[in-house]
Amino acid sequence: MSAHDFHEEEALGKAYDHRLMRRLLGFLRPHRKQATASLALVLVSAGLALAGPWLTKIAIDDFIANHDLRGLSFVGIAYILVMLIQSVVEYGQMSLMQTTGQEIMYDIRMLLFQKLQRLPLSYYDKTPVGRMMTRVTNDVDVLNELFTSGVVTIFGDVFTLLGILVVMVAMNWELAIVSFSVLPLIFIVTMIFRVKVRETYRDVRTRLARMNSYLNENLTGMSTVQIMNREE
Repeated sequence: MSAHDFHEEEALGKAYDHRLMRRLLGFLRPHRKQATASLALVLVSAGLALAGPWLTKIAIDDFIANHDLRGLSFVGIAYILVMLIQSVVEYGQMSLMQTTGQEIMYDIRMLLFQKLQRLPLSYYDKTPVGRMMTRVTNDVDVLNELFTSGVVTIFGDVFTLLGILVVMVAMNWELAIVSFSVLPLIFIVTMIFRVKVRETYRDVRTRLARMNSYLNENLTGMSTVQIMNREE
C-alpha cells in the first residue's frame, strides 16, 4: 500500500481538542453517579495520603524527640489504621472506575459497530480492514484507559498536590520555598517529555495500523487468490 493510504494515522492534529474532549466526556454522562462516587473516593484517598506524612512529623517531633514510647505507639497504630483505610478506599475506587470504564467501552464499541453497519460498500473498498480493526480494538482500549485512570484520577492528583503544598507551607514556609525552587526545572523537563511521548505514541499508532492492514490484507487475500486458482 502507498504511504497516502495511511493519511489518517499520520495526521497529527491538535494535542488537545476541547470539542473532541467534550464528545468523549459525553460517554461519561450516563454513568455520572459512578463517576461522582469514584471522584469522592479519590478525594478521600488523597486526604488519607496526606495524613501519613503528617503523622510521621508528629511522631518525630513530639514523641521520638521526647523519648515518649507510649505516645509513639498510639501514633503508629493510627498510621497503620490510616494506611488500611486508604487501601480499602483505593480498592473501592479502582473497582468502581474499572467497572464504569468497561461499561463506557461497551457503549463505544456498540456505537462503532452500528456506524460500520451503516457505511456504504465503497468505504470498505477504499479502507483496509486492518485499519478498521485498529480503530475498533486498540483505539477503544486507549479510550478505556482515559476514563478509568485519566479523567477522575487527575482530580485526585491535583487535590493531593495542592494539599502537599499547603501542608509544606504550614509546617515550614522557608523550607517549602527552597523545595519549590526546583519546580521550574521539573516543568521544563515535563513539557519536553510530553512532546516526545506524544510523537512516539503517534508513531506507534501509525506503525500498528500499517502492520494490521498489511497482515489482514495479505491473509484475507490468500483465500481470494486460491478461489481464482491463481496460486503457483
